Amino acid sequence: MAIAAALVVVPLGLLFLLSGLIVNLLQAIFFITIRPFSKSLYRRINRVVAELLWLQVIWLVDWWAGVKVKLFADSKTYALMGKEHALVISNHKSDIDWLVGWILSQVIGWSMWFTEYLFLERSWAKDERTLKSGLQQLKDFPRPFWLALFVEGTRFTPAKLLAAQEYAASQGLPIPRNVLVPRTKGFVSAVSIMRSFVPAIYDVTVAIPSDQPPPTMFRILKGQSSLVHVHIKRHEMTDLPETDEGVSQWCKDIFVAKDALLDKHKSEGTFGVDPRQLGRPIKSLLVVVFWSSLLSYATFRFFKWTELLSTWKGVVLTTAAVILVTIVMHIFIRFSQSERSSTARAARNRAKKD
Repeated sequence: MAIAAALVVVPLGLLFLLSGLIVNLLQAIFFITIRPFSKSLYRRINRVVAELLWLQVIWLVDWWAGVKVKLFADSKTYALMGKEHALVISNHKSDIDWLVGWILSQVIGWSMWFTEYLFLERSWAKDERTLKSGLQQLKDFPRPFWLALFVEGTRFTPAKLLAAQEYAASQGLPIPRNVLVPRTKGFVSAVSIMRSFVPAIYDVTVAIPSDQPPPTMFRILKGQSSLVHVHIKRHEMTDLPETDEGVSQWCKDIFVAKDALLDKHKSEGTFGVDPRQLGRPIKSLLVVVFWSSLLSYATFRFFKWTELLSTWKGVVLTTAAVILVTIVMHIFIRFSQSERSSTARAARNRAKKD
């Protein structure tokens, strides 16, 4: 990591980690004192508390890096966004697709658990029970939610595309050009459980214009902008087939159509619908200003009270803490890069062997 980038990453990392500890403490207190008596009230409070942490990430994208998101959606889909429960299926084009989803819906570690994230291991034998029990708990969720499934199972890279094309050819499936072959077991399970209380499926297609650099976490932390195009098509849950086999084939057909839509975007630079430019939410800016002011004052008072920097031992401890934060942020950035993932390495190795 370059020194100039580290000078940016370290303060942002400290801000996120310290505020995260405070948020986690609040979530634990509410989990113990409120959730046993009112699950609904706990969820409403926890949503506000969780936003105090995760809106900082939205601020990074919207305000710090200035990443622009152009939304392509018909008027009915746009009018219902954020007003209903929805199951979202998307291609996994970039390292930050999950962040784009947060921006559209406006919304690590313990915070995710308290917010009822589902932690999966990319193994159906291990994940089936976790997924089914987690989805069942969403039946009485008090506010509209989006549940996002990246059914390709991993992020898109050329090496993974080559492996997907080889697999499709061996199975007699349509050869993909811009997406990977979807893994439908999780989607089928989600649909079977959520039919009764989720009215819609949002088919999301993410594309990066050819004249734009792909957005990565490292570019965002360095304040470098990019442009992302997002197409959303709404499907009624009641329109899906009734059988598991039918739902699986429906998902596969959606990705064949998505592949063709991405071909169109490559040739025309647009999804063919009038785009909507999403504005930058003021809420994320206010959250960052709040935490920056609070933690800066608290840090100043702490060092003044402890006189930590007046001794060599204190200087060494402070330096070690800064180095630790730098290492943690470096690991986080590397983990977010699709080309460094284990599945990417496996796909490259397979391609080399052939």
